[in-house]
Amino acid sequence: MYIRRAFASSAVIAALVMPLAADWPLTEKLDLDAIYRIKDEGLQRSKVMELESYLTDVYGPRLTGSPNIKEAAEWAQKTMKEWGLANVHLENWPFGRGWQNQRFVAHALTPRAYPLIGYPKAWTPGTKGPVSGEAVMAVIANDKDLDTFRGKLRGKFVLGTAMREVQAQFEAPGHRYTDAELADLAKQPSAFGRGRGGRGNQIDAAFARRRTQFWIDEGVAAVLDISRGDGGTLFVQGGGSRNPKDPPSPPQVVLAVEQYGRIVRTLEKHIPVTLQLDIDNTFYDDDLNAFNVVAELQGTDKADEVVMLGAHFDSWHTGTGATDNAAGSAVMMEAMRLLKVSGVKLRRTVRIGLWGGEEQGLLGSKEYIKAHYGDPATMQLKPEHAKFAGYFNVDNGTGAIRGVYLQGNEAAAPIFQAWMEPFKNLGMTTLTIRNTGGTDHLSYDAVGLPGFQFIQDDVEYNSRTHHSNMDVYERIQPNDMMRNAVIVASFVYNTANRDEKLPRKPLPKAQPPAGRGTSQQ
Repeated sequence: MYIRRAFASSAVIAALVMPLAADWPLTEKLDLDAIYRIKDEGLQRSKVMELESYLTDVYGPRLTGSPNIKEAAEWAQKTMKEWGLANVHLENWPFGRGWQNQRFVAHALTPRAYPLIGYPKAWTPGTKGPVSGEAVMAVIANDKDLDTFRGKLRGKFVLGTAMREVQAQFEAPGHRYTDAELADLAKQPSAFGRGRGGRGNQIDAAFARRRTQFWIDEGVAAVLDISRGDGGTLFVQGGGSRNPKDPPSPPQVVLAVEQYGRIVRTLEKHIPVTLQLDIDNTFYDDDLNAFNVVAELQGTDKADEVVMLGAHFDSWHTGTGATDNAAGSAVMMEAMRLLKVSGVKLRRTVRIGLWGGEEQGLLGSKEYIKAHYGDPATMQLKPEHAKFAGYFNVDNGTGAIRGVYLQGNEAAAPIFQAWMEPFKNLGMTTLTIRNTGGTDHLSYDAVGLPGFQFIQDDVEYNSRTHHSNMDVYERIQPNDMMRNAVIVASFVYNTANRDEKLPRKPLPKAQPPAGRGTSQQ
């Protein structure tokens, strides 16, 4: 079939004629003509970077509950309707108040004037205009520290974290998997691994609430924290509560470590430091719901069965949410476009889910699963559960797809091994039985549905862009994004058209999910 397409690029042809691997017996029929059509559209006429730019440059960042994410959802729905997708809609679920930063200006005034690089923590209040005051070190880790600083902090900018050492960056922040690393990843992990262990020096929730109330009672101007990143990269998340009925918190700001350190060292010399901050943060209490964006391509003879692909639509607020996770959302939207415009036939219905509230604990996908498939707390399953064929997720940044985490579903291995063959020259070579966590396929896995996350090159994800101010369009790798969309579309196509649904693991036992609460102190 591919031979008659003389105009095809050599790379596309090479991908279609590679021999099948001998690692697993052949179990799948590959429609190489359909895969060619997906590849041709996705590699020659891709829209994925245009989608990425809209999600980041125009609508980013997309904190759940903010006006930005609502505008982004309107754009995504309009775009998918223009492509001809069906049943495009929002599905709402309870979340809490929205929040958005409108203005942040920070300066040191004395003993020397210089601008400060920083960002407010989400769900914390602003300063109601420019506020000036002295900086003071006040690391409060226990109730004794509360007594030490009582009556000493009114109107002060509190540096609440001890200064840390800053190392030189001898290693490049970007990284792709080596062959050796992929080979190691493919191995069965030890059943008696060390695990993560305790994190140490953690503040318990009850004391954190007492400390927050102490800051309020003391009347601090703001609490300043230190970024775990350096060299201009700041990692910032939440500091207040999404519940409007919870007690208030003071303004909270994360500063660049290099400037935080300058303030600390100046104070250690018993030289006063005066700061001025102007923070305008807005809470949105009119609508306490969040949403998922859903759309479909209708199937044919198996239209009552569903294949899903998804990514979380929300982000944190300091960058524009480019790698976490406009990258995944753009790839999934582009995969839907490829399946539509390439004209391939789909036996099962293909449905996209763009999830809200992932950063607060996979909230959107959990709510979707409970509404459609079952409750992991009780394992009471819904009729749609039996009609579900499989779910694919992308949420590890911009890096190229190198394989699939099987999530313990070993029966899927020979299927995916065959499906990877046309993409081995793109570097997709690895299956691992291992689990990977922290993203929305876990919501499917929790009720016994086959849900998978792709293995991706880290690139700069953990070192630079994840939850940071550097999570912006410029950190996106266009070639990786185009290829990822093609791979996802092909895996979804294969799932939609094989005779049987993807194999499932045994149903897990009912177990209330841990989740995260509404408080982010």
